[in-house]
Amino acid sequence: MLRRRIRSVQSTRKITKAMELIAASRIVRAQNRIAANRPYRLGMEKILRITAAADPAAAKRLLGTPEEPVRVGVLAIVGDRGLAGSYNSGVFRATERLVNEHGRNGAEVTLWTVGKKAPSYFRYRGIAIERSFPGIADRPEFVDARAIAAAVTGPFVAGEMDMVQLVSTRFISAGTQRVEVQQMLPLPLPDEEEGEAPATTADTGTTDLVGYTEFEPEPEKLLIKLAPRAAESEIFAALLEGAASFFTAQQRAMAAATDNADELVRTLTRVMNRARQDAITTEIMEIVGGAEALRQTKGA
Repeated sequence: MLRRRIRSVQSTRKITKAMELIAASRIVRAQNRIAANRPYRLGMEKILRITAAADPAAAKRLLGTPEEPVRVGVLAIVGDRGLAGSYNSGVFRATERLVNEHGRNGAEVTLWTVGKKAPSYFRYRGIAIERSFPGIADRPEFVDARAIAAAVTGPFVAGEMDMVQLVSTRFISAGTQRVEVQQMLPLPLPDEEEGEAPATTADTGTTDLVGYTEFEPEPEKLLIKLAPRAAESEIFAALLEGAASFFTAQQRAMAAATDNADELVRTLTRVMNRARQDAITTEIMEIVGGAEALRQTKGA
């Protein structure tokens, strides 16, 4: 019984150790993809800031935060698989709180999800999903982000939605990942302190553009075209960071499972050895007792 259980735990340990090594090897690749995508993302933000500064009136329709949104879209990004600690559950809880909060405020919520784990979770809790995108969380490509952005930005550009929010896991470092809720559409007002973007004075309508910038087409039409592209960039960045966070969480979870398996094997081995020692001691006592009884019988 104990030997069979020890063999079973050792077999499970081989699986968890292999999954730990695979996840560790994929973390580096995911981090490299995040670093490679960063210049494109920052460049898109810079172009958006310059265009918004050129036409503040047109930018008001695509930038800022609605005070009382009536129709809200939520995009949740989770993994395609489990065995990753609290990675999926953290996004699930944040998304559920967000949906309930909008519901209490009287807003109509449309939910999109990325990852195979999401539909069953929200279906069990009675939350309808507009569309799900499974099978792309582990190795996302830009074409996947474009398909997701097309489904998410379409209703917003058509005026059928007031705001779109993104719930995902931000990869800060190998030791720190954080679930974040960020506004994706309308595009949040850019932080002028982070880059060399021109400043815009809302009261006077003046801009501090350095040099001369010519727009083709005009800024208003350009902003309408840039909004979906910016959403694609943000979604792709969130997919990359989500993949890196998933592999990091899985590596930690599998390392902990491997350590627990080792400890369980040691504990079961001690119990088995103790039981075997007790059995041997009992047999010796029986042999000694039998020999003593036989000696006394012969002596009599």
